[in-house]
Amino acid sequence: MACTVSTARDLDQDEVLKLRQQGVILPLEQFIEQALGRYPGSKLLEAELEEKHDVLVYEIELLTADHVVRELKFDARDCRLLQDKEDD
Repeated sequence: MACTVSTARDLDQDEVLKLRQQGVILPLEQFIEQALGRYPGSKLLEAELEEKHDVLVYEIELLTADHVVRELKFDARDCRLLQDKEDD
């Protein structure tokens, strides 16, 4: 029986800057605008870039106007929304 563990690695600011300068990922601001546009009146709680299964993902947490915490995940290369869920 095999056991697999799902691991995600948070990238530090130097790694993020290098990826951005190389054109590998899009600017964080673009993702924040898209997330806030989905939930008008929301406030940004947290934004981070992580690598999971060799995919670079921006994870953005918002507090909506209805006081619900939402977690949105975007592909950092093309701004594609991967997940939008209520955070527990």
